[in-house]
Amino acid sequence: MFQVIELASSLLTEHYDPTLFTYFYEAYPCGMLVCEHSHHIIGFAIGLPYTEHIGRIVMIAVHPSHQRRRIGSTLLKELLKEFRDKQLSIIELEVKTTNQQAIFFYKKHHFEIIELFPHFYQNGEDAYLMRLKGSPHIDD
Repeated sequence: MFQVIELASSLLTEHYDPTLFTYFYEAYPCGMLVCEHSHHIIGFAIGLPYTEHIGRIVMIAVHPSHQRRRIGSTLLKELLKEFRDKQLSIIELEVKTTNQQAIFFYKKHHFEIIELFPHFYQNGEDAYLMRLKGSPHIDD
């Protein structure tokens, strides 16, 4: 767990209380995926059921020296499989509006921007709500 927290702290601009990672793992252990190389965690994905029908991708991160090797894509696909196995039909996430690399990544994997959340992050930055295409609308 320490390596996941360390990687998140070094790569993500949003800083999370370390106990949050323990909470995510205890709440939904199947939703915490890691990729290792030479006994070091080089990437991770965290997701969990948000409601009975909604799966929420909380974060995905891959060390820069291992990016562009499909690690993030593989972690995302495995997380989506886990959600599908749990019959979660709507898959959502939030991403900073300024994080063009992440937005491109998620669009490449068939997510679309649904809504803008002003001042969503601790530092006041805005976020987009993105949803996997083909996920039914919540009102349906």
